Amino acid sequence: MTPVLSRRAVVFLGAAVLAAPAFGDTTAQLIASKRVSVEDAYELAADGAITLVDIRRPDEWASTGVGQGAHPLDMRRKDFLVALDTLVDGDRNRPIAVMCARGVRSKWLSNQLTNAGFTQIIDVPEGMLGSKAGPGWLRTGLPTSK
Repeated sequence: MTPVLSRRAVVFLGAAVLAAPAFGDTTAQLIASKRVSVEDAYELAADGAITLVDIRRPDEWASTGVGQGAHPLDMRRKDFLVALDTLVDGDRNRPIAVMCARGVRSKWLSNQLTNAGFTQIIDVPEGMLGSKAGPGWLRTGLPTSK
């Protein structure tokens, strides 16, 4: 006998399948999403698919370290855009992920960078310390460097 699912079960399962990330998300899909988890940011940076930038302050870097693979670049620098352009060899179409402590500054800066002509800006909303988006770099146990 073939099991029969109720209409409610079919709707629930269908919604779960649609809400779940696709199995085997490609790098392009992750980059196009404009938001990635700390795990994805770490892997994409390690693979060279993105330039990961830690936009926090030097005292924050000293306190927690910088995520391995991330480039520390204080967003308060007067020459921040010039320094970022240098970091990506002037390629404003290159995927750049920005990360701060808890995702507030990175969200704001993502919008500013897009307005400045960078076309593939990705927010890492968990940040180093965690937020509503997730536990963050440190609690996830990803490596850091001082």
